[in-house]
Amino acid sequence: QVQLVESGGGLVQLGGPLRLPCAVFGLTFVDYTIGWSRQAPGKEREGVSCISSLSADYTYYADSAKGRFTIWKDDAKHTVFLQMNNLQPEDTAVYYCAANPGSAIVGCGPFYHEMDYWGKGALVTVSS
Repeated sequence: QVQLVESGGGLVQLGGPLRLPCAVFGLTFVDYTIGWSRQAPGKEREGVSCISSLSADYTYYADSAKGRFTIWKDDAKHTVFLQMNNLQPEDTAVYYCAANPGSAIVGCGPFYHEMDYWGKGALVTVSS
């Protein structure tokens, strides 16, 4: 059974950094796409970033994340990380990790809903 467990959420000051790990269990770390999406109160969910083992570790970043967020994976630890820098109040949201195994890049950006497996989320609050 595939499980994704996010951690690292919490309260961070304006302009500060935060790193979110997503530990992946039960998924062979070959041919997959893993991504992060977020949902702020009263707003639609947004696909923030994703990484795929296909296409030489393809990565995607939403415009809101470009230049501030970095995604990478540690295959040995079966963990995907989202490093977030220069956090702003609009980054306050519940961040969800999701995965899609397979031989195609699926579930990145606005297509986050196509992911097969989801974590329970980690709350990030940016204080001003």
